[in-house]
Amino acid sequence: MGHHHGHKHSHDHPDLKGRNLVISILLNILITTAQVIGGLVSGSLALLSDALHNFSDVISLIISYVANKLTKKKASFQKTFGYKRAEILAAFINAATLIVVAVLLIIEAFKRFENPEEIESNLVIWLSIVAILGNGFSVLLLKKDAKANMNMKSAYIHLLTDMMASVAVLVGGLVMKYFLMYWVDSVLTFAIAVYLIWMGFDLLKDSTKVLMLFTPDTIPIKKIVDEINAFKRIKNVHHVHVWQLNEDEIHLEAHIDFSEDITLSQFNDILHEIEDLVYHKYDINHVNIQPEFGKDDAKDVIVQD
Repeated sequence: MGHHHGHKHSHDHPDLKGRNLVISILLNILITTAQVIGGLVSGSLALLSDALHNFSDVISLIISYVANKLTKKKASFQKTFGYKRAEILAAFINAATLIVVAVLLIIEAFKRFENPEEIESNLVIWLSIVAILGNGFSVLLLKKDAKANMNMKSAYIHLLTDMMASVAVLVGGLVMKYFLMYWVDSVLTFAIAVYLIWMGFDLLKDSTKVLMLFTPDTIPIKKIVDEINAFKRIKNVHHVHVWQLNEDEIHLEAHIDFSEDITLSQFNDILHEIEDLVYHKYDINHVNIQPEFGKDDAKDVIVQD
């Protein structure tokens, strides 16, 4: 059996990621506290909604921070993969909370729309400006890491949507101040909620695929099997599994039936060719092959274990 660890390495700076997350957590705790007090004093549902979203940001950022720390822990006999999936799990939880918070906001928005209340718009305006500045700074801190890491992307989306929500609250505060249209508060809350669902769904779907061991969308299994089958001495490639462990690792596992009773050294040569093919062409950096000769087993490409 051959096992290969590819040459793919992360160029992230984990300590910097952790520091940026801590700064964002502290900023959002301050913003949330201010918005809760301001929302209760002013009577603004949109401001309280933004505070609820900010609180979910705090939770999501803490989850992301813990996951980021866990990924550094070493593997053991009980945890042979270590905590490599911690960040994927964090991304799933954060995406799910975005959608749950959005549903709660929609329910409250409909209730308030039927009974609009007078709102202290000045407080809404100033607190929304504070939230825009705080979340905007946090977004800039996490933007770079969000491009290559699903966990950091989930935290980034939480902060980005909250910044956008605060912009909507600011617009609503100005409309209420100058036009006395208090129903705008409920409409903006509904719009914020829909935006949260839209942003959270793709991340929830992507993280679910990884957790369920689905084959990545970029991996054409049939084409890979055909290319390996074309190798000299290979009779059949079957019992194939391809899955993504985390952001950096894609695994390929397969049984290969050889047409000849080859030696181990010959198998090693063929294995290296397979590793080079799938790594350079499909970015698969972990290959696990079970060699067979005349073994009586199912020869289908996909076999239900």
